Amino acid sequence: MTIANACLLGVCVLLADAPALKLRASGIGAAAAASPMTIELVRWSTDVERASLMKALSAPPPPPPTPVGPGPAGTSAAGRGLRGRGPAPPPPSPLMRLTAAIKSAPTVGFIWGDGPTGFSIKYAWRAAASDGRERIVLVTDRRIGANSTSWPAAKGAAADADFTVLEMRIDGKGGEAKLSLTAPVVVDTAANTLALDASVDAPALLKVTR
Repeated sequence: MTIANACLLGVCVLLADAPALKLRASGIGAAAAASPMTIELVRWSTDVERASLMKALSAPPPPPPTPVGPGPAGTSAAGRGLRGRGPAPPPPSPLMRLTAAIKSAPTVGFIWGDGPTGFSIKYAWRAAASDGRERIVLVTDRRIGANSTSWPAAKGAAADADFTVLEMRIDGKGGEAKLSLTAPVVVDTAANTLALDASVDAPALLKVTR
């Protein structure tokens, strides 16, 4: 078996002749004008890698209360601590934490389009869906379509997100995929994965074939 070295933006991984997953995808609906893409997965994410991303998006525990006590000359400990300093910066938002976790995750594959670089896949998960098809979730480290008018404009928090979540349902021939451009990203606790919010009636943007 031959091993080839694939490099993207300075990140290199080993690609074997037989990838863990290889799919073709073409735009449909609002993304019908988008260029076709090839999805090549080297491996699936580990349990540890999945837990890291899910933890980043989950709500953190509330910080402990700041103790307040009397200080000299009638001042309080809290007053002394804040004197001469501004308020503490707010904690990072779930979107900021998830973005950082995605950027630092290992590359497990690539999505190639008509551009010179493509997209690194930082998370890959699969499971059997209730309808008998396969459910697959992929996360790229950049927003697909960010610099192209062929893709629909991102909505809500996705407009500020520097990543893309793709969720697809496929069978032996292929299927369709929805993207986080039009659906919020959530933690699916039942399936134990990042996913798109199933309560949002988001349209499929990609037709996927094997």
